[in-house]
Amino acid sequence: MAQNKSSNKSTKSTSTSTSSSKRSSGVTWGINKISFYLIGAAAILYLVVLLLAAFEVSSTAVLAIQGVVTAFIISVVAYLAWKYVRGKPMVWKVLYVVFLLVVLIGIIVPLVKM
Repeated sequence: MAQNKSSNKSTKSTSTSTSSSKRSSGVTWGINKISFYLIGAAAILYLVVLLLAAFEVSSTAVLAIQGVVTAFIISVVAYLAWKYVRGKPMVWKVLYVVFLLVVLIGIIVPLVKM
């Protein structure tokens, strides 16, 4: 009988902790939700760019909106990448900075040559 009560308590505490972790994970923003909303926001902004280009609105406005979308996507991805690299050895952090610099240079150099 005592054995039956103790197994019943452990089952109850396990189900309670499982349900509480489900509740807390529903509140937080996971990588999948962030990715979905980011791609949705980028799609909407790129549709605006497409419409502006179709109506031959100034190319600087189109380039500015495209730049904002690109910067937003890179910012979110860089933040998530840093969360991954943060606990890694220094080599990973250096590689992260090198990658980020190459991406920024890849964005800036074509804009300067225009």
